[in-house]
Amino acid sequence: MTDLRRAGAGTHPGTDAAFAAAEAAALAAGVRLRELTELDDLEPVYRLYDGIWHPDPTNPPVTTALLGALAKAGNYVGGAYDGGELVGACVGFFSPPADEAMHSHIAGVGAAALGRGVGYALKLHQRAWALARGVRTIGWTFDPLVRRNAYFNLAKLAATPAEYLPNFYRGMRDGINGDDETDRLLVHWDLAGDGTVAACAGIPRRVDAEAERAAGAVVGLGRGDGDAPVAGDVTGGTVLVAVPTDVEALRRADPGCARAWRVGLREVLGGLLGAGARVTGFDRAGWYLVARDGAGAQRR
Repeated sequence: MTDLRRAGAGTHPGTDAAFAAAEAAALAAGVRLRELTELDDLEPVYRLYDGIWHPDPTNPPVTTALLGALAKAGNYVGGAYDGGELVGACVGFFSPPADEAMHSHIAGVGAAALGRGVGYALKLHQRAWALARGVRTIGWTFDPLVRRNAYFNLAKLAATPAEYLPNFYRGMRDGINGDDETDRLLVHWDLAGDGTVAACAGIPRRVDAEAERAAGAVVGLGRGDGDAPVAGDVTGGTVLVAVPTDVEALRRADPGCARAWRVGLREVLGGLLGAGARVTGFDRAGWYLVARDGAGAQRR
């Protein structure tokens, strides 16, 4: 189901297990995964992303020429195929220090293949490919307001948030982001860490917001009537920070409310991370769990 065993062998003790996890994820998703290097394979990646994001024609997330250059330089471009159709793709490139880290620039799955675990399989393919080449960490960014992506990245993959980046891409003006500001959460994925190994074996990193609240966690940002953001208290050692139920739908139905969420999350989650707090998980019900460690107490 994948091409990984032709890519290299076991430079890290966990590489063989990573190969097996990627194979199992591909089988569960019903796709074939492989590294893409030829221009004939890269043009469909561009078309797939264009169909997902509908970007401003002057600002596409990638071009076929760029993909060709990245692949030629030895970077990662991976595709997921259902039969002969490309249904998902992921692109990453090496970053400092030397070849020990990668930045995963973009990943996407076509609408017809959503909900099958294709994105999960692609990330496991990327992880095994990277481990086989001596990479230890992969970083990427995502919109912290998108609930399903927060759960996928922090729970299902067990990546760790490192930095809140306000308006990181400036205006993207595509079919998903609209004219919203592009705040992003940068995460690091320790490819051989215990949490990652468990997540890649199908055991996500779980947190329980209700149990944390019963144990004394405070709500720094909550959800009110009409799914509006409600500012709370960030003085506790453990802070719960909410996101809207579906920010993409909210952008269409109530742009003002969506913008209020952007500002609220930037102030609360961005402020906490900027003061040295750590995101320790994400509850599927839509809550970031943040540990403050007693630093920088403040009240909003």
